Amino acid sequence: MRIEVKKNIHFTKLVKVNGRLKEFNFRKLGGSNEGLFTVDVSDDRGNRILFRMQKEQDSWKILPQTLPNWVMDKETTFHDLIEEELRSI
Repeated sequence: MRIEVKKNIHFTKLVKVNGRLKEFNFRKLGGSNEGLFTVDVSDDRGNRILFRMQKEQDSWKILPQTLPNWVMDKETTFHDLIEEELRSI
């Protein structure tokens, strides 16, 4: 019998947005959702913003959805943070 163990990957990073630090929480999904990360952050009113990122041609991209510009503007930063975390495993 073969047992396969997959590591649960989740991490939090502080990112400067509009002159303020915001806490972004990343979580890698497994199973049929392999290759996806969920990301969540609070806006200035304390509401949670949830979105997903998928790897497309060696680059992590935000899946199409309506998000504030300050989130969309950080897509390349999120890519770098995810890649850095995956290299450290």
